[in-house]
Amino acid sequence: MGLLRATGLFVVTALAEIVGCYLAYLWLRHGRSPWVLVPGAASLAAFAFLLSLHPGPAGRTYAAYGAVYVATSIVWLALVDGQRPDRWDVAGAAVTIVGMAIIVLGHVRAT
Repeated sequence: MGLLRATGLFVVTALAEIVGCYLAYLWLRHGRSPWVLVPGAASLAAFAFLLSLHPGPAGRTYAAYGAVYVATSIVWLALVDGQRPDRWDVAGAAVTIVGMAIIVLGHVRAT
């Protein structure tokens, strides 16, 4: 799987997890209808399915995915929560992306 395709799949996977958790958050913290849990559960099921599509050992996949999740969450902070990420948010996300690059690119084999 190409690096660009894998990254795109990671972003879609992160969005599925974030949406599922966010809907539960809306119910628990903002008094929304319990019906938001239905699409939330579907989104979390999609997250689990999407995570299974990633190649490689599960532990390495989850470690690399974690960095994309962090970066996607910072974008969510801006777009959905309406909070402008500060330099610490951006720096933290950048550090996780560098960590992901080390994990992923360190295991790329020349063909």
